[in-house]
Amino acid sequence: MQMQTLHLVSTSIVASSSSSSLPTIVSLNCCRCQASNRLPFPNTNLGFLKVKRQPKVSNLKASFWDSIRSGFGKNNTIQVIDTPSSEEEEEEEPLPEEFVLVEKTQPDGTVEQIIFSSGGDVDVYDLQDLCDKVGWPRRPLSKLAAALKNSYIVATLHSRKFSSGEEGNGEKKLIGMARATSDHAFNATIWDVLVDPSYQGQGLGKVLIEKLIRTLLQRDIGNISLFADSKVVEFYRNLGFEPDPEGIKGMFWYPMY
Repeated sequence: MQMQTLHLVSTSIVASSSSSSLPTIVSLNCCRCQASNRLPFPNTNLGFLKVKRQPKVSNLKASFWDSIRSGFGKNNTIQVIDTPSSEEEEEEEPLPEEFVLVEKTQPDGTVEQIIFSSGGDVDVYDLQDLCDKVGWPRRPLSKLAAALKNSYIVATLHSRKFSSGEEGNGEKKLIGMARATSDHAFNATIWDVLVDPSYQGQGLGKVLIEKLIRTLLQRDIGNISLFADSKVVEFYRNLGFEPDPEGIKGMFWYPMY
C-alpha cells in the first residue's frame, strides 16, 4: 500500500473586523496562492502575544526547510518580534470544545445529534470497534490508550439518539476521530483519521480535519503534516495539503525482522 507524506505547507488566518466572518486557510505554493473553502465554524480570538512596549521588528524570508525548522510561513515575509521575556504575557491555550454539529429528526420521531468534541474523551474499546468497522488491523489496547494519552489534540465525533423531548438522555456512540501529536511550538502531525462507514459521504471527515487545523492554528502551530494512503491524497489536497513540497520526501525506518 503506497503511503505519501503530506504537508500543510503554510497557513494564515485572514482577519476581518466583522465578528461573523470566517477565516480562510491558504496554502502557499511556489507560483501562486490557493485558498480552500472557508471553515464552517464561528470565529474565535486567537490569543496572539501581547507586549507592553514597542518591540524591535525584523523581516525574514523563509524557505520550506526554514519553515520546518523555525515555524515561519513558506514564501512569506515574517515579522520576528524581539522582546525581553519579562515583557511577554503568557498566553493560555484554548479550552476543549464540544458542540452539536448536526441535528436531524428520523421518520419515527427519533432525534439524532452529531457532536464534535476536542476534549479527547475516547473509550479505547469504542475506538477499537471503530477501527474494526473501517477495516484497520487491530493494535494492542495498551498502545491505543498510550497513543491517545500522549496526543496533543484528540478530536471526536459522537452520535447521540433520543426521543423528542428527552434531549441529553441518549447514549453517545463514537463515529469518528482524528488526533494530532506536536512539539507544542512549531510542528504537528495528524494521525488516525477515521469515520464510521455508515456515516461516510456526509463531509464529517472534512469537518474533523478542518477543525483540527483550526485548533492547531489557534495555538500558533503552522507546520502540519500527515501520512495518506494513495487513495485519499486528493481528499487532503482539497484541504490545503501538498505532497512532497519542494521535492522533500518522508523517510521511514522499519525493524528488519
